[in-house]
Amino acid sequence: MEASFLELATVPPELATLNTFRNQAAENPVYKEYLALLDIDPSAVTTIDSIPFMPIEFFKHRRVVTGQGVETRVFESSRTTGVEPSKHYILDDEIYRESLEYGFRQFFGDPAEWCFLALLPSYLERPNASLVFMMDYLISKSEHPHSGFYLDNRNELAAKLILLEKTRQKTMLIGVTFALLDLAAQYPMPLKNTIIVETGGMKGRREELTRDELHKILKSSFQLDSICSEYGMTELLSQAWSTGNGIYRTPSWMQILIRDPYDPFRRMPDGKSGGIDVIDLANQFSCSFIQTQDLGRKNSDGSFEVLGRFDNTELRGCNLLI
Repeated sequence: MEASFLELATVPPELATLNTFRNQAAENPVYKEYLALLDIDPSAVTTIDSIPFMPIEFFKHRRVVTGQGVETRVFESSRTTGVEPSKHYILDDEIYRESLEYGFRQFFGDPAEWCFLALLPSYLERPNASLVFMMDYLISKSEHPHSGFYLDNRNELAAKLILLEKTRQKTMLIGVTFALLDLAAQYPMPLKNTIIVETGGMKGRREELTRDELHKILKSSFQLDSICSEYGMTELLSQAWSTGNGIYRTPSWMQILIRDPYDPFRRMPDGKSGGIDVIDLANQFSCSFIQTQDLGRKNSDGSFEVLGRFDNTELRGCNLLI
């Protein structure tokens, strides 16, 4: 990549996206092979809508890398019985840090102004989780001494929240769904200077809830008007954020497109539901064009909603290759 990521983010989005596509079509062996199997000539791709998106399942079985670099770390998804975890080979940590910090600033301001409380018990058990790396970086940028991680010590976390509320410290409590529900049931309290960000993840610990049901419980327990959310995954180096009502927005170098669930090469119009495809230009050294397993709907202003997951997603990517 000739320009740094931050320079790339200032280039007109369509030009930056097409330049990234051409580079990855030539320099990413897995993506190049996928395009060849689809009989697609990269030189004939001249618009964003005509870019083929690579099924996310490839990260489970192949080393998805653009260029000849050596990885500095490998992010790995959770291991479910009988399912191969996704692995994202990171050739440049700094791109992730830049993407994370500048994306966060766009929606929440300077990380140094926040106290971060990370309630991530299932993730802390996995040292290669990208979410742990994300929160570790935000905590390092925070100038508050009480920023930190919490595993199962909910009583200590509750005491910390009470202390921070008394001092009117701007606080972000970010956590997985089941842990936030446990905290809400055990330590309900009014939060006036704290926002809650849920990252999803029941992990079989509780009965699945809809987003509206989850947010209703959390808003009631903590007397909040809204609950924020983060949309990210092992295979991406950028995050979309919701500041309430399940409406997500992306930084300028990340785009969401919606595909026909029965034809992955057909785009759905705004307001219609389908499969979520993600353009993440921070993925300069892996693949920036990811066909996810999520169902969603895009709004006319570029924001989007996540509606659920496809069934039989493990088979979908293999079927596309065939």
